[in-house]
Amino acid sequence: MQVNKFDESWKKQWYGAGIFFEGSEEVEFDVFKKLEKRKVLSNVEKAGLLSKAEELGFTLSSIEKLGVFSKAEELGLLSLLEKTASFSPSTLASAALPIMVAAVVAIVVIPDDSAVLVAVQAVLAGALGVGAAGLLVGSVVLDSLQEAD
Repeated sequence: MQVNKFDESWKKQWYGAGIFFEGSEEVEFDVFKKLEKRKVLSNVEKAGLLSKAEELGFTLSSIEKLGVFSKAEELGLLSLLEKTASFSPSTLASAALPIMVAAVVAIVVIPDDSAVLVAVQAVLAGALGVGAAGLLVGSVVLDSLQEAD
């Protein structure tokens, strides 16, 4: 699906005809309505995740005492969640590829001459690999959230 967008601030100048990127459209997406449609809270309840969290010491009163929700509001995490949910899943998946290539390059380029270099190689490649895997998993999750019902 391709969305055409009219940009009122764009004007043709003598030096360029204007370039529009196909993947640059903005997606309107409401995370909370999507979670409500998918009945996430009901599924959490049915799976017994709340009682398991309580067994581990995470209760609503302990979360309240820690001020998790007010701190999340102060830090703007809910608006960040909404902005993140409007990202294109293909953009996230595309960003994972160069990061994975960088992990492989780190393994190939950094010599195995000493234990320190091997440790640097492992830490760098591991961090890049985890980042790339996170982007790929995030793209799959976003794609499933954004797919039309």
